[in-house]
Amino acid sequence: MKTFILSALAATLVASPLLAAAPAEAQQRREVTTVRHNDNGRTVVTKRTVVRTPQYRNWRAGQRFDRRQAQNYRVITTYRNYRLAPPPRAHQWVRSGRDAILIDGRGNVVQVRGGAFR
Repeated sequence: MKTFILSALAATLVASPLLAAAPAEAQQRREVTTVRHNDNGRTVVTKRTVVRTPQYRNWRAGQRFDRRQAQNYRVITTYRNYRLAPPPRAHQWVRSGRDAILIDGRGNVVQVRGGAFR
């Protein structure tokens, strides 16, 4: 009985990472197969694969800024061209998508200007 319980426990420990990884991969990729029969007797099979890109963040003041999660990350040095105020000492303006984000020296979001870029 003790051997059976230990083997069942070992099997669940080995299988748990495999079961946990499947839903994340299923959300990233989806295959759609369409079968259509024409009037002339031919069958047309169309296979389409949809790959979803990762969703990017909507930044809020007080959050920790991670440039890997920013879409089209750039450091803004010409902030006056975009009508942004000069950043205080140890702060910088960065771009994430269409938003201008002011971050401090520790990487925290101080201010977000949505739609600063067209």
